[in-house]
Amino acid sequence: MLLQTKTYNLKPLWGQAALSFVFLVGSIVILIGVTLGFLASSFVNATYGFTVAQRALSIADAGARDAYLRLLRNKDLSSPSGYTMPLGTDSALVTVTQDSPATGLVTVVSVATISFHTRKIQFVASVTSSTGQISLVSWKEVQ
Repeated sequence: MLLQTKTYNLKPLWGQAALSFVFLVGSIVILIGVTLGFLASSFVNATYGFTVAQRALSIADAGARDAYLRLLRNKDLSSPSGYTMPLGTDSALVTVTQDSPATGLVTVVSVATISFHTRKIQFVASVTSSTGQISLVSWKEVQ
């Protein structure tokens, strides 16, 4: 008895394998592209947020320094409802409270908000009523 050998034609299966391989490679390329796009977007947003927060801190600091100069010129300066100190297109809201937290002390709070980033500087100064001398007690950024 003679053994018959069968020949298989694999060419039609090669097309299916190639199509599956193309889909797999395409999916990986799309996944990498979406991931890189997300990372780039996150990096840009984080950098922008940091820059805006630093700008708000600088403006709040400028408002506090303005209040300190005004206090040096007028030891009785008081503005509990606050005044606005413009700086370019931005501004700081500065409040000056006499005899706070104790008699002879002045508390100044300067707040600047830019694009939902708020920074606040607070300082306390001692005012000698007899001489009008003003001494800085504390200067800090508060939350």
